[in-house]
Amino acid sequence: MNIPHPYLMFLGDVQDQLGAKTAQGIVDWRRDWCLGQIRLEGCKADLGIPDMTIAEAAGQGARTLVVGVVNAGGVLPEHWTSVIVQAIEAGMDVASGLHTRLESIPAIAEAAARHGRQLFNVRHSDQRFATGKGTKRSGRRLLTVGTDCSVGKKYTALALEKEMRARGMDADFRATGQTGVFISGRGVAIDAVVADFISGAVEWIAPAADPAHWDLIEGQGSLYHPSFAGVSLGLLHGAQPDAFVVCHEPTRSTMRGVQHPLPSIQEVIDLTIRCGQLTNPAIRPVGIAINTKAYGEDEARACLEAAAKAHGLPASDPIRFGVGEIIDRLTEEFATE
Repeated sequence: MNIPHPYLMFLGDVQDQLGAKTAQGIVDWRRDWCLGQIRLEGCKADLGIPDMTIAEAAGQGARTLVVGVVNAGGVLPEHWTSVIVQAIEAGMDVASGLHTRLESIPAIAEAAARHGRQLFNVRHSDQRFATGKGTKRSGRRLLTVGTDCSVGKKYTALALEKEMRARGMDADFRATGQTGVFISGRGVAIDAVVADFISGAVEWIAPAADPAHWDLIEGQGSLYHPSFAGVSLGLLHGAQPDAFVVCHEPTRSTMRGVQHPLPSIQEVIDLTIRCGQLTNPAIRPVGIAINTKAYGEDEARACLEAAAKAHGLPASDPIRFGVGEIIDRLTEEFATE
């Protein structure tokens, strides 16, 4: 997809910052593409960029309204339709990462047709995928996995790509969610792929490559999450990772959106190895990425030191402290293979 920017980020009336994580991810990694944000009354998220009306954004050259929110089921609330139609009438295209297809809303489809505007459904791919085969392929792959949803799997993979490239390594971020596709301009939203083809879609995203090349595959959900474990497992099998990094948010007691308790880092390591060995018997952990945003400096460092000591792996907050130690471990582990 070639989605025109600059963007006007639409947050609707989401009730917390995580509800706007698609928009936040785009702002964090593609700030220069983002002109401003538009929020409805009651919205509790803020991207830290200028608030604008549709008219103001159009006057400043916004080319696409991005519906930058996530919610259970990926639905488009009915009361958001009027804002989207206004944007189309003001000359903007519209891009959405929700499961609901924009053209399935008659008012949106009619406005787009009348004004000659494009509708981008980033979560949906027209690509046809084969079933996964699990056959060993050349190149190296790293998958980020999590103790829960929204714990930093995408940010960790992007941080790894940035640092590995800075070191002269051959590495590419591979997007498996709508936000990652917005950021990288390529990839597939795996949770919108028919279940039989999830592992095959990931094999397509990260195909055979040069032996020294690393694909850094964005993880989704958690093998322990009752809502999304099926997606996480198919992704693990298709990624066929040589290495994985466990991502964790230490202040949670239950997983997002459910009452199930958060699994431990060790439980995720053990289950990832056990399930991942189906397509790569040599799978191994190389680091732990912990989101320490809720902690002060000293508390954050103490948390990371404790995790590193408990698991015998480098632990870091990729955004706060970087991923250097994890990459050091990765290169050490695979230097002679």
